[in-house]
Amino acid sequence: MKKKFIVKKNEEFKKILNNNKKIKDYYYSIYYIENKKNYNRFGISVSKKLGNAVIRNKYKRITKNIIDNIIIKSIIKKDFIIILKTTTLNEKYSILYNDLNKLINKIK
Repeated sequence: MKKKFIVKKNEEFKKILNNNKKIKDYYYSIYYIENKKNYNRFGISVSKKLGNAVIRNKYKRITKNIIDNIIIKSIIKKDFIIILKTTTLNEKYSILYNDLNKLINKIK
């Protein structure tokens, strides 16, 4: 994922999270807001409850890979914060892929 597609600033995270547009599922919670750019931006948040830093970074990499494969291609002009729940731990890639794809399609 390129740097311009990432939400990094704390103020932007807070702005998106304080907006009441959200969708939740068994593995993910997604908060989103409209942006004025011609591309989507993503922020990923993983709780310390999921595991140590190595495990958290592994699941961030998996989520970024899913985003690169399915979501970047469709432009909806939104900023997303994807929060991984503890239920994602030890789950297969294909299940996480399908679940995140389903949630993004609901937002469209």
